[in-house]
Amino acid sequence: QVRLVESGGGTVAPGGSLTLSCTTSGYDYIMHSLAWFRQAVGKEREGVAAMDPSTPYDPTYAPSPKGRFTASADRRFHTLTLRMSDLKPEDTGTYYCAAAAYSVWDVGVLVPRGYTYWGQGIQVTVSS
Repeated sequence: QVRLVESGGGTVAPGGSLTLSCTTSGYDYIMHSLAWFRQAVGKEREGVAAMDPSTPYDPTYAPSPKGRFTASADRRFHTLTLRMSDLKPEDTGTYYCAAAAYSVWDVGVLVPRGYTYWGQGIQVTVSS
């Protein structure tokens, strides 16, 4: 059974930094995309960054965090990292890591419905 567990959330002042980690288990080798999503209160879940094992050094980013967030993974894609800098209040929300059971390229790598496995989520609050 595939399992994902996020860690590293918390509260930070605007302009600060946080690093999230996601530890995965239950598979020998990931075949399809892994991604970070976030959801603010009262808003839909949105994609933040996605990585595909075929292009591990070329993540896809949503427009808002691009240039401020950096996604990475270890060689076997068992640990994902999301380094967030210059955080803004609008970055506040619950952050999730997710893994796809099938290719998500037709659906979109940052579209939640393409992902099968989800972590429980972790809170990130940006506030002064």
